[in-house]
Amino acid sequence: MAVAALAFSGGLDTSYAVLALRREGYDVVTVTVDTGGFRGDELASIERRARAVGALRHVAIDARQEVWDRFFSFILRGNVLRGGVYPVAVGAERHLQAEHLVKAARAEGCDALAHGCTGAGNDQVRFDVALRALAPDLAVLAPIRDGQVSREASTAALREAGVEVAPKTTRYSINAGLVGTTVGGGATHDPWEEIPEEAYEAAGSRLDPAAGERVLTLRFERGLPAALDGAELPALDLLERLDALARPLGIGRGVHLGDTILGIKGRIGFVAPAAAVCIAAHRELEKLVLTKRQADFKNHAGAMYGDLLHEGLYLDPVCRDLERLLESSQERVSGEVRVRLRPRGFDVLGVRSPFGLMKGGARYGEGSAL
Repeated sequence: MAVAALAFSGGLDTSYAVLALRREGYDVVTVTVDTGGFRGDELASIERRARAVGALRHVAIDARQEVWDRFFSFILRGNVLRGGVYPVAVGAERHLQAEHLVKAARAEGCDALAHGCTGAGNDQVRFDVALRALAPDLAVLAPIRDGQVSREASTAALREAGVEVAPKTTRYSINAGLVGTTVGGGATHDPWEEIPEEAYEAAGSRLDPAAGERVLTLRFERGLPAALDGAELPALDLLERLDALARPLGIGRGVHLGDTILGIKGRIGFVAPAAAVCIAAHRELEKLVLTKRQADFKNHAGAMYGDLLHEGLYLDPVCRDLERLLESSQERVSGEVRVRLRPRGFDVLGVRSPFGLMKGGARYGEGSAL
């Protein structure tokens, strides 16, 4: 029997995809690539889910450090915010998931690759482009998209197979990654409607009424966060700690409305607390240490890099060129940034750096002493 390797999150779409592939005559190896969106015992639950829907084998891969090293470190150095608000929290990781899916498929001797994307979003293009470039000899299957299967139909099929589906799973499509979570479905489809509290809670942002404001200090070294309140931390630990401080305050929530790869408009809600704070702090530090021309050119490069990641074009060699430029631009982006966290928002209070270009004591206006 032919074997397909399926990118598997354990959610509604990929769970249904296992059933669909088995009906088409495939044994299914489910592959879960941890790009930072799983908490607690979720990975163990996903493996149980894979077996419940009939997977032949399940493979789990920890790729969190790769997300930081290969993607978010450049998103941060480029101050990448799609539409001025969204830090490409999830889409950039699809290429990495595709890479590991191909590697697992080769190791398992698979005949085909599969993903659970629908025909409405960007992820189908990101997966298709990466998989066809990395494994042109293997078939690429997309049972949800190709069968035009609705979320209601997927839910019904899984329940008929004895697999329970939470009601909120049918209403919302949740995608979680290292630095953020997106939520689609429901009110996100209507640009006039406010994203309801239940959608943000489904994305992992539950407000804590007892959480109060606090001031913290982030230290950057060559454009990357290196310490939080004086404590030097590895990047992943720093992001986790900052997320834990900001998330209960509702920081990092937002709505992104923009152009999809397909050429139509799309809208999502998102929650990215640590990314929102880090990018804002980094941008303010750059204002202090970069020259005007450096900042203008670097910001253009960052926006272009973000566009390429968004459109699934990470393999284009120009991305490596842009990464080298972004890295070079950060030689003097070192210093400290003071940030106040408060309910539903934050403020950058001050910056300082040994490479600062603002002369202390300078004044503007009549009688200024420069």
